[in-house]
Amino acid sequence: MGFVTRTVVDWRLRTRTITLGKKTRVMGVVNITPDSFSDGGMYFASEAAVEHALKLLDEGADLIDLGAESTRPGATAGGDDPTVSAEEEQARLLPVIEGVLKARPETIISVDTYKAATARAALAAGAEIVNDVSGLTWDKEMGATCAVTGAGVVLMHTRGTPAEWKTQQSLDPDAVLEVVRSGLEARLAEAAAAGIRREAIVIDPGYGFGKRFEENFVLLANQAELLALQRPLLVGVSRKSFLFRGSAKHSEAGKGVSELKEARESASLAAMNAAILNGASVVRVHAVRASVEVAQVADAALAARG
Repeated sequence: MGFVTRTVVDWRLRTRTITLGKKTRVMGVVNITPDSFSDGGMYFASEAAVEHALKLLDEGADLIDLGAESTRPGATAGGDDPTVSAEEEQARLLPVIEGVLKARPETIISVDTYKAATARAALAAGAEIVNDVSGLTWDKEMGATCAVTGAGVVLMHTRGTPAEWKTQQSLDPDAVLEVVRSGLEARLAEAAAAGIRREAIVIDPGYGFGKRFEENFVLLANQAELLALQRPLLVGVSRKSFLFRGSAKHSEAGKGVSELKEARESASLAAMNAAILNGASVVRVHAVRASVEVAQVADAALAARG
């Protein structure tokens, strides 16, 4: 089986449109949290977060994704027991949105939130995209909020909440893809019922979100089949823990901090490359410069396929 062919489409955002499918779009991640699994709170201060966002733009990021609440495994995010209140989340996010847009007004900002109130505030401050890890399920006002504001929307597939993931029942390998596909179909139907324009939506398989370690590799191997849902794919595999229980695990023994970090970035880049060759149009990453270089090679391979 060869590489897939991505459909070229326009992704309609709140005030602008970007083309997907011709080249891989790189979304740089900025975590404005004290407890992120990926960067340990390095960018919790607003000034540090703005500086980091600008650095990612300089390294070639097409979009910036700002998140102010951790959804790592074990967190109590979601439902009626959020880790971070909407007020605190907005206090973290809004100064960073303001700072980034003041320095680079053309920046396309995505906000990683499942709270409708935070989405409304961030969009009013200039954000273009709502990246909802719950796929509109943890806050019933989110669908209407995205529809009314005309925001671009990332619909992610997730099973349960972070607090439930460690105890969730495993999926049979043959069931993984169907669970994700049917879940995304349900989310697309809910978005349509809320009045969200189909051309405003990209879908995210949700690697690590309610999938146990090996299940993610099954999903990655079969990811291209999700293109049958006729929406572009956004994929986030950067620094996900499942990468370090398989092919990368053996390389961690006896390594120092810097060597371990390098090994984990290498695993992230390998998974990202596989995701692009299996149909991803947007990749959500932490290491932007290296990701841009890998994406260029993957795009060249896809173009050479004809």
